[in-house]
Amino acid sequence: MTYLVSADLESVPAGRRLRALLARPGILAMPGAHNGLAALQAKAAGFDALYLSGAAMTASMGLPDLGIITVDEVAFFVRQIVRASGLPLLVDGDTGYGEALNVMHMVRVFEDAGAAAVHVEDQLLPKKCGHLNDKKLADPADMAAKIHAAARARRDLVIVARTDAAASEGLDGAVARARRYVEAGADVIFPEALTTPEMFRAFAERMPGVPLLANMTEFGRTPFLTASEFEALGYRIVIWPVSALRCAARAQEELYAAIRRDGGAQAMLPRMQTRAELYATIGYAEYEALDRSIVTTVIPTMPAGGDTR
Repeated sequence: MTYLVSADLESVPAGRRLRALLARPGILAMPGAHNGLAALQAKAAGFDALYLSGAAMTASMGLPDLGIITVDEVAFFVRQIVRASGLPLLVDGDTGYGEALNVMHMVRVFEDAGAAAVHVEDQLLPKKCGHLNDKKLADPADMAAKIHAAARARRDLVIVARTDAAASEGLDGAVARARRYVEAGADVIFPEALTTPEMFRAFAERMPGVPLLANMTEFGRTPFLTASEFEALGYRIVIWPVSALRCAARAQEELYAAIRRDGGAQAMLPRMQTRAELYATIGYAEYEALDRSIVTTVIPTMPAGGDTR
């Protein structure tokens, strides 16, 4: 069923649907989807929720992840992913696009666009990928004020507080900040760039009863762990933020090189999704069937000399 006639998205708010998923046993796997097509492919693979990474989103725009895009630009991505998949979506909210009132505006815009959750981080602008060096941290009280503002503005949105403090303040600093953010209204805590399984476990042991999110990004500080391994360490959510974009970008790079080298794309045909496969993914036939089902409006003809009112 296409989004044009589906009532499912309006029946239960996305935030409530995400909370229901979190209430189930087991860890919730949320792969990154940087556009509507990726979202459809993730849904077809069997995932129940998705993640929109700021790094993947900005990279798809040809920009670095330095907090330079706007709330409305992010909302465009949120709308297309939610519209395409209908799945609950966690959105990277960077530092909240400003201070408390800006955070509240972000929450309302993202929720109106269909987001189920947003995470806000305790960095200062220009913010960086959590696995890079020389990150500047906000004062914990200022970050707590943002989380409180987000919780006050939301209707059903799940609020995730990310702390980047482990790299500069150690585990003690990250835990102290996380506890403060929970008191301010955070539903989930996202400890960024932990470097060993033992560190993940120790953080979880010091945050009993609080749902925790693990970031399984490639080429970063976190070792490769599976969803079940993160679950065993005490985590409720795991994201793979940029994986899909990285695979797509490498494939595009190879395609353009082949066209330049061979004068055509023929060598890449075995790597391509066929027209039939693409149309099946985006539901082309369903849209055609819907179009054919629409009854043509017939305007009644007025009898001669009839009332024109």
